Amino acid sequence: MSSELIKECAKRRQILRDKMLPNSIAIVPAANLVTRSNDTEFPFRQDSDFHYLSGFPEPDGYLVISNSSLMGDVFSALFCLPKDELAEIWQGRRIGVDAAPADYEVDIAHPIDDIEVGLVSYINGHENLYFARGHHGPSDVLIDEVLSKLRNAPKQSQIAPNCEFDIRTLLHEMRLFKSDFELSIMAQAADISADAHIAAMQLSEVGKNEFHLEATIHHHFAMHGAKSPAYSTIVGSGDNACILHYTENNCELEDNKLVLIDAGAELQGYAADITRTFPVNGHFTEPQKALYQLVLDAQLASFELFKPGSTFKAASDKAIEVLTTGLLDLGLLSGELQDNIEQQHYRQFFMHGLGHWLGLDVHDVGNYKIDGADREFAPGMVLTVEPGLYVSASAEVDPKWKGIGIRIEDNIVITDDGHKVLTGKVPKTIAEIENLMAK
Repeated sequence: MSSELIKECAKRRQILRDKMLPNSIAIVPAANLVTRSNDTEFPFRQDSDFHYLSGFPEPDGYLVISNSSLMGDVFSALFCLPKDELAEIWQGRRIGVDAAPADYEVDIAHPIDDIEVGLVSYINGHENLYFARGHHGPSDVLIDEVLSKLRNAPKQSQIAPNCEFDIRTLLHEMRLFKSDFELSIMAQAADISADAHIAAMQLSEVGKNEFHLEATIHHHFAMHGAKSPAYSTIVGSGDNACILHYTENNCELEDNKLVLIDAGAELQGYAADITRTFPVNGHFTEPQKALYQLVLDAQLASFELFKPGSTFKAASDKAIEVLTTGLLDLGLLSGELQDNIEQQHYRQFFMHGLGHWLGLDVHDVGNYKIDGADREFAPGMVLTVEPGLYVSASAEVDPKWKGIGIRIEDNIVITDDGHKVLTGKVPKTIAEIENLMAK
């Protein structure tokens, strides 16, 4: 684990301590291994909040953060798996209790078997507890047992917190704004993902299978240090592109059809999220061109609203106006523009939102509204912009439009005076795509 990440995590813990009420303690659990089948597990992926505050890569741990002197000189404590020679032969090396404090800049570490006794001691006397109740079932049970012991201690010799607060209120607001360190990693993840999309475009041809493109993308991720995708990769050709979360990826690529790829790498916990749509054979048909250009026009028009002080709603309204106008011009909708927008007739072809926050989670944390009002963009926010049009085979439209699914998705960061596109490396104009695929 990089020293830069460890120092970043230490800074985050200090910021969290400062945000908590006086005499408060926070408890953050790590993720657990998840059984895949019988005695095998899914590849381990650390809990995003735990990773954000500790950088510690192992399962079955707890992080304790206090802003009180009740714990003496201990303001951060880690409970983790101890060194175990036999277990490490089978399951891999562990960091261990002795090495964790120096390696991860926490004040002290304890074996995970001491968690209940340790939490009773640490929580005792704190007035406030910060904890994400409902996020991690075993932790809910543990915290309730610890609080019960404190409340039922003989002669009231121990004191449980008077108040419990949801730590996510503070922590997820912190995670919404990315530091320069985080933006650097996300830019790398975007570049790796962009090159993977380019490789898939170049591989595409009639007769290949969707899984060939998926394999190319995953191979490129892994070969450049992103060991896993950030989410299940979508490779939907033809009418499959009209299934928003299509992941079967097992159909043959047909002539004169489009293929939609939604794929992003995960690098050091951070996600990229890119979608491109292109013709299997390298050449758009006229109906495909018309709808594709409409989606691209909507994205480019909405880009103008991604700047400090604007909102997702303002950008979405602009994209919807462009899409609806185009659908009317092409004959997929009829009537007046404003009526179609107010009645949301466009939703039969564009049924999802324009974008979402992006970070340690693909659909990252952070409120979209504050006190009921749409949240304004501010520097450091990272998000996706992904308009689309999906005309299913059952749509009541001219047959030339049926089975066309298009989405164009980029990742951007809000800057002081606008935004920066992190994923612009991937071709997305009709001419750029056709030129790339012709090579």
